[in-house]
Amino acid sequence: MAAIELAAIAHLYFESLHPFDDGNGRIGRAIAEKALSPGLGRPALISLSRTIDAYRKAYYTALEYAQQSLEITPWVSYFTRVVLDAQKEADAQINFILQKTKFFDRYKTTLSARQRSVIERMLEAGAAGFEGGMNARKYSALTKVSKATATRDLQALAQEGAFVPCGSGRSVRYELNL
Repeated sequence: MAAIELAAIAHLYFESLHPFDDGNGRIGRAIAEKALSPGLGRPALISLSRTIDAYRKAYYTALEYAQQSLEITPWVSYFTRVVLDAQKEADAQINFILQKTKFFDRYKTTLSARQRSVIERMLEAGAAGFEGGMNARKYSALTKVSKATATRDLQALAQEGAFVPCGSGRSVRYELNL
């Protein structure tokens, strides 16, 4: 039996037993992640919780069907997709962290404290990016500087290659150049 099938069945069985008043979901996901590890030959670098939470309704539908019908093939198929999605998410997160580290290595000596704080705030948004990019109004609000100073800082970051301008004139916004 493949590790992913074992993990799917272990999770299903644990959730079907539902032995605790609280924490069954967390423990069930931990059991599944632990069951994946021997088949991979290393710890599973995924977060099933995040992926399952993103599609909670589909999870409960698949789980309920498997528990009521005793037909687990659809559950195993569903669970396999969840594991693959979680792996893609983990890969994207690792790549983002590496890009972020390389970015700070590249610009560590040229960033002012003000610029660094804005960039850190933008990076908090994660791999999805800072919604709407950065513009002078947002920069000014975050750093408590005038719009003119914000514009100069943003243009300097673009000139250094840390930011990529999108648009022009008053509607210009900046994205991080990761």
